[in-house]
Amino acid sequence: MKDLSLNVLDVAHNSISAGAALIEITLREEADLLTISIKDNGCGIAPEMLRTVTDPFTTSRTTRKVGMGLPLFKLAAEQSGGALSIESEVGVGTQVKASFYTSNIDCPPIGDMGSTAALLSGALKDGMELVYSRIKDEKSFIYDTRET
Repeated sequence: MKDLSLNVLDVAHNSISAGAALIEITLREEADLLTISIKDNGCGIAPEMLRTVTDPFTTSRTTRKVGMGLPLFKLAAEQSGGALSIESEVGVGTQVKASFYTSNIDCPPIGDMGSTAALLSGALKDGMELVYSRIKDEKSFIYDTRET
């Protein structure tokens, strides 16, 4: 994917598909480290699927046999010297965290997160909420659909 906002869009779309009532996206920039967290309270991922979810040939879709979203997100993080982790519990939800070293030449640009948040807001089904936070040093911006 050409920028990180597209990775975030893909993972958050998975949260919508998982029936999450709340999706929380946080971008935290501290010195040379960018951390992106996408957390939901959807249906969660079964342990056997969780073990292989970053393999491109693992997908829950029935329309095709590959799933490239998480593998590409993981690759982007690792190419910048960072990492990707996924924690999930069936019936509780999932959290995807990716870290990137922004001074690394292979760190992709963040992209248009404003448009990503707007697209996700429009894709939410009844009863779903989105919280997008961006924190840099001591400054922060929060967009919360529960407040509109």
